[in-house]
Amino acid sequence: MGRIIAIANQKGGVGKTTTAINLSACLAEIGQKVLTIDIDPQGNTTSGLGVDKNATENNVYDLLLGECEIKECIIKTEIDNQYLVASNVNLAGAEIELIGIEEKEYILRKQVSKVADQYDFIIIDCPPSLNMLTVNALTAANTVLVPIQCEYYALEGLSQLIHTIELVQERLNPDLEIEGVVFTMYDARTNLSLQVVENVKGYLHQNIYKTIIPRNVRLAEAPSHGLPINLYDPRSAGAESYRLLAQEVLHKGETEWQ
Repeated sequence: MGRIIAIANQKGGVGKTTTAINLSACLAEIGQKVLTIDIDPQGNTTSGLGVDKNATENNVYDLLLGECEIKECIIKTEIDNQYLVASNVNLAGAEIELIGIEEKEYILRKQVSKVADQYDFIIIDCPPSLNMLTVNALTAANTVLVPIQCEYYALEGLSQLIHTIELVQERLNPDLEIEGVVFTMYDARTNLSLQVVENVKGYLHQNIYKTIIPRNVRLAEAPSHGLPINLYDPRSAGAESYRLLAQEVLHKGETEWQ
């Protein structure tokens, strides 16, 4: 059965979607079969993987409302080993439409369990809020990967996210764990980036990935071309970093690898 990782942080602009796209693509590049589920109404992961978010027949919105099965939503992307369940702005209304539906927190989990054994990794990109969509993702996942931007307010909202994860563990998904924290948008030229990394390490008693994602122009450009960084600019610092992160995620817990 594949590992199901939700990428979550209710703070926007922390590199969550960038991480979902590029971690998925770099895992696929090393031969892992990956399904990426875009559960963010902005649909940026969908377009960042080269899929027109408004041209998909079935997407995560139809899936949550019970109008189709997950197998009908899965699209093969142009990347080898990489599959996608797309999203678009229709998803923004899903929360209201789910009011009154029984066990609505488990919809995604039930669907994902039908295909989990067909993939090595299922990566879920969550919206930048702690709403019913994020709760669905956390209930479906085995672990949560938290991207943290190296900036002054990095710790703000983190305790709220950890509290949400603990509530989901308590009430919906007792097996949920924190996969780890990955630092993004690191600028080696500033003392602030270094300070943030030290602060978070002191505050968080969680697994913190050794790989730190740098602030990188090529990483910022890649989504507008509908390509992950390892295809857009394979030799850039951003591509190298996400390859290293993919290796770390793949070998997590293997002491001989560390």
